[in-house]
Amino acid sequence: MKNPFARFARARDKPNPQNAVSSAPSFSFGSSVSGKSVTASTAIQMSTVYACVRVIAETIASLPIHVYEHTDTGNRKATEHSLYRLLHDEPNPEMTSFILRETMMTHLLLWGNSYCQIIRTGRDQVASIHPLQPDQMHVDRDSKGKLTYTYTDSSGKQFLMKPEDVLHIPGLGFDGIVGYSPIAIEKNAVGLGIAAEEFGAKFFSNGARPSGVLTHPNTVKDPAALRASWNSAYGGSSNASRVAVLEEGMTFTPLSMPNNEAQFIETRRFQVEEICRIYRVPPHMVADLSRSTFSNIEHSSIDFAIHTIRPWLVRMEQAMNRALIPEMEKGRFYVQINLDGLMRGDYKSRMEGYAIARQNGWMSANDIRDLENLNPISDEEGGNAYLINGNMIPISLTTGDASKASAASIADTAPAAPPNDDRRKRK
Repeated sequence: MKNPFARFARARDKPNPQNAVSSAPSFSFGSSVSGKSVTASTAIQMSTVYACVRVIAETIASLPIHVYEHTDTGNRKATEHSLYRLLHDEPNPEMTSFILRETMMTHLLLWGNSYCQIIRTGRDQVASIHPLQPDQMHVDRDSKGKLTYTYTDSSGKQFLMKPEDVLHIPGLGFDGIVGYSPIAIEKNAVGLGIAAEEFGAKFFSNGARPSGVLTHPNTVKDPAALRASWNSAYGGSSNASRVAVLEEGMTFTPLSMPNNEAQFIETRRFQVEEICRIYRVPPHMVADLSRSTFSNIEHSSIDFAIHTIRPWLVRMEQAMNRALIPEMEKGRFYVQINLDGLMRGDYKSRMEGYAIARQNGWMSANDIRDLENLNPISDEEGGNAYLINGNMIPISLTTGDASKASAASIADTAPAAPPNDDRRKRK
């Protein structure tokens, strides 16, 4: 009899080595519906795209990154680990940690993938980490179904790289291997923004003041010369509002459409919101304060930290743990980027949070001082003491037990009676 559960016991289908890494729909740079070509280089020239990429990349690059170790007494910073200095200070002789992570995030936000070459020592320790251009990397599978990374340098020479020598952080994708560029996926929205910017630039560079149709009562012998003379006198934004002098009975009929009727400003404002929606950036962080108030900016900034920055951090941390931590050290050492700095709020909110933590016994004075970049205080001064309110008792105690416990507490704190010998002497 045929086993009805046999299909569940089969191994996962192996990847077809003849096919590309992903068989999902591809998204590529190119012409948008607006007619504008959208690539990483043209998109970054749009001010809103540049602002969104910059605020995300710089925010993530500025957060502290550490290597931690699991111990029996808790987690601690593994400052002696070889990866600690590379990730925290200097990943390679040419870059700081900030520059490397900023570059990685810029590649992710524009191309959807970040690639770094891992240079190892003879003992299989990571010696340095170097970023690679994502548009020069090709990911595929070999005849055995193993991932391969082929990098083409600026001279056209190709290098075949092993997966273990590449720190690959993919963005949003459909196969879990390669990410897709947000610019390529939303190129119509970006293309419309580029077209709106170009329209505004050409409007002021080519708009004549006044502009329209010149009508001559007789035949004009050289219309081109008349047009050139008119444009040289009144064309361009530098000649705006000049007084036109008409001769020989000529008349001028304006034809240009006013900017407010064309809703040009509204279109540009909507495209700012559209780009912010793609990158999940609050508009006030790219200097669009049209809908921002004093009360909602702080909450928008916290929302930015939780829903925009944190997913990118998790993606980066897990990729680093997978590629940089040796197999024998996984589960013991791990990379973590500290997000607490973005969640601190204003001074009053921080102090109220510290007070709650201090009074409930899960933060000491030195824990708080460390978060505020203050020097620790000694144990004699109570720097590492954990305190709780004395009027709190376990819920398991009954009323009678609570009364006994309270009486015992009072008795323990009462002054001791003098010895019997002293009392006899007083009599």
